[in-house]
Amino acid sequence: MNILQQIAADKRREITLKKTCVPEAQLRGSALFSMPTRSLKASLEARPFGIIAEHKRRSPSREVINQSVPLPAVVGGYDAAGAGGVSVLTDGTYFGGSLEDLLLARATTDLPLLRKEFILDPYQLLEARAYGADAILLIAALLPAERVTALTHEAHELGLEVLLEVHDQEELDDNLECGADLFGVNNRNLKTFEVSLKTSRQLAPHIPEGALKVSESGLDRPEELRELHALGYRGFLMGERFMKHEDPGRALELFLQTLTP
Repeated sequence: MNILQQIAADKRREITLKKTCVPEAQLRGSALFSMPTRSLKASLEARPFGIIAEHKRRSPSREVINQSVPLPAVVGGYDAAGAGGVSVLTDGTYFGGSLEDLLLARATTDLPLLRKEFILDPYQLLEARAYGADAILLIAALLPAERVTALTHEAHELGLEVLLEVHDQEELDDNLECGADLFGVNNRNLKTFEVSLKTSRQLAPHIPEGALKVSESGLDRPEELRELHALGYRGFLMGERFMKHEDPGRALELFLQTLTP
């Protein structure tokens, strides 16, 4: 069993337990559930370089990234610096996040929020809506194509946008008609954790018209974003690049300054 399969197995058990404690009706009755959502896609398109800045304490490949800076300081800093959106990791076991992090982020910023999670079940879409997300991540490597399409449709019915993450041409080809608002190309091999921008370069011409192109993982230098921007990418999901600093918001601000001619 590889790491992704292990995560999926753990997540299914977690979802089953949550359903026994928090019924769907309770989620639908939350104050945020009926509030209008913000478009992550439009926010990224409105900026020269649409950066989705991520709050990320740790990951399976790096045990500690930043667990000392309070989430409001991180998210508020990203907002002030000019991020196009904020990604909030809500998985606790592998990333040290929580739904409460999403709620706190919603209270901190009006930027579009992406719930970054291993989503397998429609119940998690209700959670995302109830805790203030505007968009959700679906991972093609975790889901059959018909499931991606079904979850995308259900997310849209709830007013959520969908960022579909793919890792190779096969995953992209299988999901060309799923209806996702944004297609994210993960430059990290989930089996080896190796990172290569070659993946984003290769898949750029094949992403469906109308979907916003997002490059994910391993982005570090301004010249990388300029190259990918020339290939049609308008979104860049970046977490560790900023979270490894004592002031992630300031790190983003300085990074954006290097992108400005």
